[in-house]
Amino acid sequence: MLISIFTLLLGFVVLIAGGELLVRGAVRIAERAGMSQLLIGLTIVGFGTSAPELVASVEAARAGSPGIAWGNVVGSNLANSLLILGAASLILPMVVPRGPLWRDGGLALIATIVLWYVASTSGATMLFGSALLVVLLGYLGYAYWAERTQPVGATALHEKAESLEETDTHLHDQEPVWRSALILLAGIIMIVLGGRWLVEGAVDLARLIGMSEAVIGLTVIAIGTSLPEMVTSVIAAYKGASAVALGNVLGSNIFNLLLIGGVTAVIAPGSIPTEITNYGLPLLIATSVLLMIFAASGRRITRWEGAILLAAYFGQLIYNVVAV
Repeated sequence: MLISIFTLLLGFVVLIAGGELLVRGAVRIAERAGMSQLLIGLTIVGFGTSAPELVASVEAARAGSPGIAWGNVVGSNLANSLLILGAASLILPMVVPRGPLWRDGGLALIATIVLWYVASTSGATMLFGSALLVVLLGYLGYAYWAERTQPVGATALHEKAESLEETDTHLHDQEPVWRSALILLAGIIMIVLGGRWLVEGAVDLARLIGMSEAVIGLTVIAIGTSLPEMVTSVIAAYKGASAVALGNVLGSNIFNLLLIGGVTAVIAPGSIPTEITNYGLPLLIATSVLLMIFAASGRRITRWEGAILLAAYFGQLIYNVVAV
């Protein structure tokens, strides 16, 4: 068991560090190539910060463990919406712009409902996964157009980009391209290795302690791969940038559902475990509705509402371990 735990923890550390290097290297190369910060935010940063979840799910799907793959998708969104937003709102009550809330939050809610319906009926087919990826491309195109024509209402992905670039690019404005390329390559290698070790450790641990792979994905894997979003949102809240914290969560939720869910369905089509269909997805739908109610009432998430979100997360975490 100790070897499984060590492999799991090593995978977490390498995966998170690799994701950080991937974003840093890609953003610097893109800027040197003349890409705008908006385009970088909509593509490279949005993809890079979701890379840990993506690689973990892909490795799990390839290893024949769809429970971990889909549990990671649903569990990461639960962690984003309950744990991360709850913690950020406790630090500073979160002001919610109505545009991004209904556009980005609404898209995530609709995608979750569709995924639950498909999971309950036909299962995740390759066609369904392809459709999710097409919707993601459409969303990115619309978000880019909306940013160019309506600059006041920043989208979730753009806000996430600003928070990450702000702490990085000013330190290395003149960095050589070859060094940025090496950083990018190191990040890719670390993500691949970290994702593989993470899944291997999780599968072995699940078998040893008798916990289902879906529950491992909903809890351990989901929390670990959500650490980049956790750090970004908490720092943003501490600095008083509540819109960045909210945008980080909404953007990550969309990427998790459309990108990671789409790729997982394409690579490993088939039925989704009952723990996800009967418990994880209905809970995520209820969480998304609750979050939008909190945000719409007074256009802010208060500290006591943040405390409710945190309590709900730890409550479902205990239920996952004990009952599911």
